[in-house]
Amino acid sequence: MLETNRCLLTKLQQANYEDVKKLYVNEEVRKYLGGTLKEETIKKSFFKMVQPTIDSLYWVAREKHSNEFIGLISLDTHHDGTSTEVSYQLLPQWWGAGYATELVKEIIDYAFNQLNLPEVIAETQTANNASRRLLERLGMELVQTVQRFGEEQAIYSIKNS
Repeated sequence: MLETNRCLLTKLQQANYEDVKKLYVNEEVRKYLGGTLKEETIKKSFFKMVQPTIDSLYWVAREKHSNEFIGLISLDTHHDGTSTEVSYQLLPQWWGAGYATELVKEIIDYAFNQLNLPEVIAETQTANNASRRLLERLGMELVQTVQRFGEEQAIYSIKNS
């Protein structure tokens, strides 16, 4: 378990399915992630997440005092096959209050201090200005743009100093 000022992060478990499903069916959450998913696709994706490879870590984020589900955050192998990517999805009611910044910072710190990774990257659509600002606020730098999933993607990086 990881902890921030306002949040608890626990390893993703089968019991978290209904909460995680809320992310995948929410049009606002999925706006820059290819759209909402059908139940069968969600089940397949979730099954992979609860039985991750050695290179993948998935956490459920909850508000510390209410235990309300906030979202999902992960460290996983990036599309390039070598880099480690931090990814996050939060329900809209938690947007704009600093929760994503707090959670992503905690996971980057974990990647550097517990896993001793030399670098963490993040990928977001260039159109997703809020996500880009969050990554830049955390000290991540834009290193590349690529076309993927039919959209321009921005790839950010932060090095372990």
